Amino acid sequence: MSVNKVILVGNVGRDPETRHLDKGVSVANFSMATTETYTAKTGEKVSTTEWHNIVAWRGLAEVVEKYVKKGSQLYVEGRIRTRTWDDKDGIKRYTTEIYADTLQMLGKREGQHEMAGQPAQTESAQSVNEPDFSQPEEDDLPF
Repeated sequence: MSVNKVILVGNVGRDPETRHLDKGVSVANFSMATTETYTAKTGEKVSTTEWHNIVAWRGLAEVVEKYVKKGSQLYVEGRIRTRTWDDKDGIKRYTTEIYADTLQMLGKREGQHEMAGQPAQTESAQSVNEPDFSQPEEDDLPF
């Protein structure tokens, strides 16, 4: 048995890019920052920021396209995927991404107004119209 589970709470670093592929499949990509703060032996507070590449497919991508913007604070559950490709010079490249299964908006951005009676936007793979969030076929890849 094995487990590939990631839980992140952080802020979106740039507006998501959403693509609409064949057969109505959507994919959204965005960066997300998580920051850890600790006190060093000297007593100085130190912050380190880690950047994560988030990928959301199908119905979850549509939610991202509508509601997620740079600066949004999010809770993301997903799994780590590393993919490889050869660049134009034939050099093997790697990238590690988080494939989101669940997304929840946290807090509110400056300038946003809460709508009375409206819950925070939440979406998960189980509640999306298309529940098949398996790895896309090679011809569905956006790169």
